[in-house]
Amino acid sequence: MNSPDQLPILAGAQPATQSALPALARLARLLVANAPQDGSFETCIPGVHAIRASTTSAELVHGLHRPALCIVAQGAKTVMLGDESYEYDPSRMMIFSLDLPIAAMIRQASVAAPYLSFRLDFDQARLAELILKAYPDGVPAVPDKRAIYVAQAGEAIVDAAARLMALAGQPEEAALLAPLAIDEIVLRLLRGPFGARLAQLGRVESHRIGRVVDWIRRNYDQPIRIDDMAQLAHMSPSSLHEHFKSLTSMSPLQFQKTLRLQEARRLMLSTGMDAGLACQRVGYASPSQFSREYARHFGSAPTRDMLRLRSAGLADAVSFTQ
Repeated sequence: MNSPDQLPILAGAQPATQSALPALARLARLLVANAPQDGSFETCIPGVHAIRASTTSAELVHGLHRPALCIVAQGAKTVMLGDESYEYDPSRMMIFSLDLPIAAMIRQASVAAPYLSFRLDFDQARLAELILKAYPDGVPAVPDKRAIYVAQAGEAIVDAAARLMALAGQPEEAALLAPLAIDEIVLRLLRGPFGARLAQLGRVESHRIGRVVDWIRRNYDQPIRIDDMAQLAHMSPSSLHEHFKSLTSMSPLQFQKTLRLQEARRLMLSTGMDAGLACQRVGYASPSQFSREYARHFGSAPTRDMLRLRSAGLADAVSFTQ
């Protein structure tokens, strides 16, 4: 995979506005309280996470990201999906449309000023209900289709995220009030600049592609027949390819290959499995093809990559902090 500096930056946004700074500072303090050390911490509110990292990334970290909203309160990060690169920093928010195999790199963080991020996983069923409320006359057409979007969070959404994170420290109140705060955030997103894009996730086509993504995620080591995937999605093969690429920025076969390579790397690094066995475990029939595609994706052949990662103590290169 190319380095972040070699890729175009898409869907940029302006830094935090003055009006959003107080809410952003409050969100940062609450994230520190809910993430006492480096890592990703799930709060008592289902789907709400506090993420902290006190060092920048030594290299790209690969993993599968579920549909979610992320807001950076402090620090900066680069996220890559296929050949697309996205950067976000304080008050920018990032929306992930489906389960997506991404690579990420924290670009700005320190012990004194750690990278801090808020993450809200989307409840697809509730999202569909709120889409009907936000767009009772139907969702407008969206000419620009991407799997990831970055934009200015704005004071209202940052404030709602801070209030939601504050509830994480009050379990009894959270049980009653957190669903209201989550609905507020989602509705503000739907009524915002790219609300129509988020609303596309509630369309029939998105649910159908979601079924295909889920099948590939659970059966990444099995051969893919496009006709079978099209039947699963109740689409023609050409329509499947078009909608799949629209939502994930890659073809079904590219999606599967990325998952296979990520899992092979995880197996080798975390269990000590050799490249030949890892190649078989993830579904490759040809070791030479596996080695070529691995080197193209991660920058070096499997054995050399493992030596480098282990010698550098980079065991976390198979997972990522959102």
